[in-house]
Amino acid sequence: MVQTANPLNKYYRQPSIYISLPSRGAYYSDQVFKSTDTGEIPVLPMTAKDEIAFKTPDAMINGQATVDVIRSCCPNLLDPWQMVNYDLDTVLIAIRIATYGETMDFTAIVPVVNEQISHTVNLPSLLDQIRQIKIKEDFKTKNGFVFTVTPLTYKEVTNIQVKTFEQQKQLVQTNVPGANVTEEQKTQRFAEAYKALTELNFQMLSNAFTKIVTPDGDTVTDKVQIVDFLQNADSVFVNEVQDKMIELRSQAQIKPLKMKSTEEQIKKGAPVSFDVPITFDNSNFFV
Repeated sequence: MVQTANPLNKYYRQPSIYISLPSRGAYYSDQVFKSTDTGEIPVLPMTAKDEIAFKTPDAMINGQATVDVIRSCCPNLLDPWQMVNYDLDTVLIAIRIATYGETMDFTAIVPVVNEQISHTVNLPSLLDQIRQIKIKEDFKTKNGFVFTVTPLTYKEVTNIQVKTFEQQKQLVQTNVPGANVTEEQKTQRFAEAYKALTELNFQMLSNAFTKIVTPDGDTVTDKVQIVDFLQNADSVFVNEVQDKMIELRSQAQIKPLKMKSTEEQIKKGAPVSFDVPITFDNSNFFV
């Protein structure tokens, strides 16, 4: 039987927007990312199947839904699990634009007065904001150490979020009214959860660096030596390192919007202006 061409092919979805990744693909192998001559990659709108994926709770928690949708809408990202955190916001915004258009409405709560206000965000302007950022890979501490930071992959980000969620869930269940848990058991569970979260945070910190250059000019790339150093450094220094690492890893994320209170709200005690973080929660970002 001769297979005839499908006359509906010409009506299939087409790329709606082209984007350049903040990372410029610098961290990807050919198995993860297919580069283009222009440096920009096409983004297609979501299908009905993609939208359903975002409504599947289990797939949302473990990140599989996001990976499937990125693979569907950004065919040049061959393995979205290996996508670095610098590129995540850009890709999600682009998919949102391709599917629903260039604006997004959201609500915020005015501090002190607790009144809800609505605002419309221009998404292409957010992409322009990210496009101006030049990714930095290292930072220098006050005492002269230079740390080179490796970005987190989406797989690593998801694993951290899942483990954190599990520990927080355990703490919540411990405090549920009527739970058959003794005070001693509560204390033990709190201690276990706190220890697990502390170890998770330190693991994330120690895995963040590929190289350290000392004030004397020595270069250290051995992971064991780096971990040993961080375990034995004083807390003030480690806190500085952690703050700078977090700042560097968030450099390609959208900055909070600065909102203004009305005169009436200011009279009630609200601040003249306040920051509102734009969170790309899949439960409301893709609706």
